[in-house]
Amino acid sequence: MIADKMKPLVENNSAIRTMFEEGKRMAALYGTENVYDFSLGNPNVPAPEAVNRAIVQVIEEEESTFVHGYMSNAGYEDVRQAVAESLNARFGTRFGLQNIIMTVGAASGMNIILKTILNPGDQVLTFAPYFLEYGAYVRNYDGELVIVEPDTETFQPDLARFRELLGPKVRAVIMNSPNNPTGVIYSEETIRKIGEILKEKSREYGHAILLISDEPYRELAYDGAAVPYVTKYYENAVVCYSYSKSLSLPGERIGYVVIPDEVEDSAQVIAAAVIANRVIGCVNAPSLMQRVIKRCLNEQVNLEAYDRNRHLLYQSLTDYGFSCVKPEGAFYLFVKTPMEEKAFCELCKKHHVLVVPGSSFVCPGYVRISYCVSYEQIERSLPAFRRIAEECGLEGGEKA
Repeated sequence: MIADKMKPLVENNSAIRTMFEEGKRMAALYGTENVYDFSLGNPNVPAPEAVNRAIVQVIEEEESTFVHGYMSNAGYEDVRQAVAESLNARFGTRFGLQNIIMTVGAASGMNIILKTILNPGDQVLTFAPYFLEYGAYVRNYDGELVIVEPDTETFQPDLARFRELLGPKVRAVIMNSPNNPTGVIYSEETIRKIGEILKEKSREYGHAILLISDEPYRELAYDGAAVPYVTKYYENAVVCYSYSKSLSLPGERIGYVVIPDEVEDSAQVIAAAVIANRVIGCVNAPSLMQRVIKRCLNEQVNLEAYDRNRHLLYQSLTDYGFSCVKPEGAFYLFVKTPMEEKAFCELCKKHHVLVVPGSSFVCPGYVRISYCVSYEQIERSLPAFRRIAEECGLEGGEKA
């Protein structure tokens, strides 16, 4: 009955979701307080109170047929203009409402762009480790995902390998910074060089190569780290953004796509993307949340709570002897496994610690630990992590 395209997706269902379901099963067996679920990137920091107030204000102050009705497939004009002005003020860009399409989160935005540009057999490059759904998104439109292997020393993109793999069939490159699962922020120099390579290859092949920047974690950056805005470094760049993390609204599915005027054939690309928003089935982004976002463009979640979690978990695990690049953004640690990956995940599960294998991000030999949980859960989990370190023979675990 099911389509051939769906069969591998069913057979290889997301390890992240599988671990999440396992966490619920274990919590029922052992008690929630005795299970340490670090599997899902589901924000535990509440949405800013201003968001809750805005929801009420929109309902009370704006006409209901306007709030709950259809609008342009690109979204409300005044919301798009407000988003454009906010970006211009923050990043020195020159966007107008025509450059903004409101979307059902960043994932929907990426599907809109890929549907707009891909022909069957076209290739899309991305840098490992990466969010595994990218492969599904590309295959949705009969494209092929090509993977640039990771530099596991820094987790900055391997630009030499990137240049090698950037062949004439490549139509787009997907990058994600701050990165899921490593928390690494791609440096300004890295992004500048990516732009230079793309310009060079676009000239060589006689067609533009689109850079798609997936940015749900842009606002989650620590220690004063800056996240470069990619459209300033390469003209054929688009941005897919979500408020899922910056405002803790993952279930509301609200975000936008930026398509600058500098993109080749931008008017045609924008028109096609607006139609793609309709024909993939979204029609338009959620109307109520568009109205709310307009009132909350300057709001942000409590970043200090995530930073506190980051410091505690990173310092504790490295003290126990685990190896990990210190994350600059997002809310993940990507920890090197001291034994075979699957065996390590099973060892963690024995101690009621749930993590996601690095192979889920095409980077085996690591696990992702999501620290968007309560500080108390991290504190409770530390004895378990220490016992895991001891069983792995790590020196820090033996001394702790």
